[in-house]
Amino acid sequence: MEKNLSILIRKGGVFYGVEGSTPDKIFKSVTEQMGLTMKSDADVIYNALCAREAIMTTAVGNGIALPHARTPVIKNEEDQRVCVVYLKEPIDMKAPDNIKVFVMFIILTQNPQTHLQTLSSLVSLFKNAEFRKLLESHASEEDLLSAIERMD
Repeated sequence: MEKNLSILIRKGGVFYGVEGSTPDKIFKSVTEQMGLTMKSDADVIYNALCAREAIMTTAVGNGIALPHARTPVIKNEEDQRVCVVYLKEPIDMKAPDNIKVFVMFIILTQNPQTHLQTLSSLVSLFKNAEFRKLLESHASEEDLLSAIERMD
């Protein structure tokens, strides 16, 4: 599964110093930078992320959030991705541990099965103190992917 996670992160990329004081502003910035072929795709993804966040926070603790849509918004398997988003300034997303979010893993998958597998892999990684320290240091894409493969 970690191999699949690595592929999704490589497709989604790592974004550094993303500005925004609310999840909505951050989602707007990231969806505009994702390199999607159609503006309408970016709008659909942005709206789906905002709608899900409005229901309940996607912050999971330790300064990490897992924004995602309630239902799949990606039509093609090759367009699935996980975007790692390091924020310029941490924001309050009402996390269960009250720690401000400094990194988001935006999950965009084609079907519920891939979504749940991706969530499961990420949650397992977040339990690892070494991986969390990498996140705190705003590690590069290559360092993150190396760590994921080592922990597999």
